[in-house]
Amino acid sequence: MALALAGCAGQMAYRDGTTLIEKDQVEAGLLKLQEAIAQDPGNAQYRASYLQARDRAVMRYLDQAERQTIEGQRELALQNIQRVLALNPQNERARMALRALDMAERHDRLLADAAALVEKKEFEGATAKLDAVLAEKPDQPRARQLQREIAERNPPSGGETALAKSYKQPITIEFREAPLKQVFDVISRRSGLNFVFDKDVKTDTRTTIMLRNSTVESAVYYLLMTNQLEQQVMDANTILIYPNIAAKLKEYQETVVKTFYLANAEAKLVANTLKTILKSRDVVADEKLNLVIMRDNADAIRLAEKIVAVQDMAEPEVMLEVEILEVKRSSLLQLGVAWPTSVTLAPLVTGEGAKVTLNDLDNLNRRNLSITGISATATANRNASDSNLLANPRIRVRNKEKAKILIGDKVPVITTTVSPGTAGFAQESVSYIDVGLTLNAEPTIYLNNEVAIRISLEVSNLVNTIETKSGTTAYQIGTRQASTMLQLKDGENQVLAGLINNEERTGGNRVPGLGDLPIVGRLFGSQRDDTQKTEIVLSITPHLVRNLQRPPAEATEFSAGTEANFRRKPELSVRAPVLLPQRGAPVNGTQGTQGVPAAQPTPQETGTPAGVPLSTSQPGPASSVTQSPVQVLPVAPPPPTTVPPPATTAQPPAQDQ
Repeated sequence: MALALAGCAGQMAYRDGTTLIEKDQVEAGLLKLQEAIAQDPGNAQYRASYLQARDRAVMRYLDQAERQTIEGQRELALQNIQRVLALNPQNERARMALRALDMAERHDRLLADAAALVEKKEFEGATAKLDAVLAEKPDQPRARQLQREIAERNPPSGGETALAKSYKQPITIEFREAPLKQVFDVISRRSGLNFVFDKDVKTDTRTTIMLRNSTVESAVYYLLMTNQLEQQVMDANTILIYPNIAAKLKEYQETVVKTFYLANAEAKLVANTLKTILKSRDVVADEKLNLVIMRDNADAIRLAEKIVAVQDMAEPEVMLEVEILEVKRSSLLQLGVAWPTSVTLAPLVTGEGAKVTLNDLDNLNRRNLSITGISATATANRNASDSNLLANPRIRVRNKEKAKILIGDKVPVITTTVSPGTAGFAQESVSYIDVGLTLNAEPTIYLNNEVAIRISLEVSNLVNTIETKSGTTAYQIGTRQASTMLQLKDGENQVLAGLINNEERTGGNRVPGLGDLPIVGRLFGSQRDDTQKTEIVLSITPHLVRNLQRPPAEATEFSAGTEANFRRKPELSVRAPVLLPQRGAPVNGTQGTQGVPAAQPTPQETGTPAGVPLSTSQPGPASSVTQSPVQVLPVAPPPPTTVPPPATTAQPPAQDQ
């Protein structure tokens, strides 16, 4: 009795649950189904209905949450995700959606902070926050927009980012055949930077440099480049100078390991690109995780980031809307009288085993002759049929990928193989061929939103069935093919027609002479007229789903250094000049190379007219800079020549008054 009552209660709960679900009260209906399962745990129907209804509800809630997230309605999306987790706490898609919501809120805060920093022109801080966002979501549109805005308002200078602000100080420096160490000493006192030299650096090497209204960064860059030297930033104010040779590069040049997680590009192709362009050897492609790991110096890593950003872009896709119409008309007319083609006369023989003799032929008459084969069939039949086969498939294809549409049947073809020998063992194998309508399409999407499509259309049908002597059935298949290449705009329709098959067959049996008479001849013969006409019409329309997004100009063209060094030269910026003090102004002298106060040349002695800019204490207009006394560092005299060289003028740091 208890079992019967439990079964009735479970059935009532099941009916109530299905009714509530039909009324779109899904959660209440699922509770009723759970109650039915609890009353009758062994009922498979209850459990299957519950699981199906729960999965449908979960999919609907998740789809709604996804749409609401895209539209910015995150509170509603969060409610739908919580509904899913209440129905199925182990649903991984709901958990991922919840994490995506948390990440989106965090990204909004970072983007708001980055936008505020951009308005304050604090581009370095804004770039750091944008990098944090793009590291988690490379296709974040607002972050990309802010990144482009920063690139427009603050073009990259190409210098070492680890150096202090003193590295950007303005300087005017003029040396001719001066020792390298002396030049660096002047730059050090002007900028406050510390220079440490490797033991293999020849500091007594003579160098010539003349820079006006330039920066400390440019001076260091040109000194290193012209003397085959390299630098390594040790801290914010210290730079190590060493020879630019392979052994020293391996010893001093720091390397960075960078992992690129790819969303669209193939890891193998990206790795080959980095190896080809950057000549990097330590590049590993993980095709399973679709990522690339690279180890190289910081300049190469910086270039690799730009190359990967350009290459890792979503491929274009197109939706092909195809309409295929097959119009078939057939007409069959059978009209006439089918007369026998032969008549047999035979004498009637009496008696068992009797034979006809020549004497019996004289007695032949209507009574002792039998006639067979006299029969006539009158036929009047007409069949007419029209059939239309319409297919309207929509298929989404990636750029330069092949798509295939097959509408028809697979016809079995039996192949018999007989093994040689006395046993004569025969083995049969079955293969299938496609019969019907087959469409192959391969699109090529261009940046001007045009799509070139290579189309191949084949229409085949069974014409006849042939049976071989061994009993194997073979098929005669009729085929019509058309291949073309066309280029259409987005949304442009093209109709391909003209695949027409027109068959007219006429056959019949007639009485010679009489059957050839017009109209009346139908009484003396039968005729079969069979007409079949088939036409194939193909209509195709491409709809672009996504085209290749052309990156901004700064992402497609950037400086990549030289063949031997990826470091980019400093930004060329003109500084405002500061005039020399007027003649008679106090000038501080310095000690010469031998401990004797150096002479203080006049503008006429140095060959430099009054008013030539030497240095500025801060960048900006000349009116905002205080004119200061200038120190002139002596330079060791050059070796004697037939023509005395001009004096060397160097600009040391300005002294505060």
